[in-house]
Amino acid sequence: MSSNFKIFSHRNSDNLHLKLVGDFDGSSAFELIHTLEKHNVNTGRVFIHTCSLSSVHPFGLNVFQRNASIKKLSQSLAFTGEYGAAIAPQGSYAL
Repeated sequence: MSSNFKIFSHRNSDNLHLKLVGDFDGSSAFELIHTLEKHNVNTGRVFIHTCSLSSVHPFGLNVFQRNASIKKLSQSLAFTGEYGAAIAPQGSYAL
């Protein structure tokens, strides 16, 4: 895992907000996947804020976008920030 990667979360009504901080690599992708699986119960939309990412590695993108759990959740995911469109899997929203 990238030693500087962190996920900060908070709920707003029935929505979950995740702020990604640091470098997004393969291990970071798995951490985000695990967080989404764990917190997605009874959640409307999940907003993933990418404005605090330092870099996004191609392997991390590949791991995240090809994960079966993420494909199932993609319609409830909305990505914001500089890297939002790059990270967003097919079927999700990039704002």
